[in-house]
Amino acid sequence: MADRILFVCHANLCRSPMAEYLAGQLMAKLPVEVASAGTDAVDGRPMHPYAAEVAAETGRDPAEFRSRALTTAHLVDAALVLTSTRRQRSACVSRLPAALHRTFTLRQFGRLAGAAGTPDGADVGALRAAVRAAALARGLLQPAAPAEDDLVDPIGGRPADFRRCAQEIERSLAPVAALIEAAG
Repeated sequence: MADRILFVCHANLCRSPMAEYLAGQLMAKLPVEVASAGTDAVDGRPMHPYAAEVAAETGRDPAEFRSRALTTAHLVDAALVLTSTRRQRSACVSRLPAALHRTFTLRQFGRLAGAAGTPDGADVGALRAAVRAAALARGLLQPAAPAEDDLVDPIGGRPADFRRCAQEIERSLAPVAALIEAAG
């Protein structure tokens, strides 16, 4: 079984499902699984229609998607938790303090992954080695402004707003995928 990346947003209807589908496409050949949940999600809802348009471009059918409310078990099962905002990161760590060192905002982890050295995944696996390398990179980067860590919620916006959010997700995921691949 591969290690899991858990993407977390508020309702698990827009940002985290788009991240799940985009990461699934980008990391298809890597030893990772991807999933998503929402801190305030209601189980069983379909993806927002504009997010579904983005998700459909990955080759997976977004009609299969159903929202999931975040549980402690989701956090325990994840080797890496990537949230849409700092508030959601705090909610995850409050729910499971042991997840502190493997919980980041997506944008924060993307910056750290880009600055990390080459990890060696021989002893712990590629994803866990990437998390360790990115965490070590924290001391190498200047702190970012709070707005640089949060993904803007496109809910209530137009399709272009969802596209911009998806582009930011992809920009953040590219160095993450490269780091996991380097560790493998």
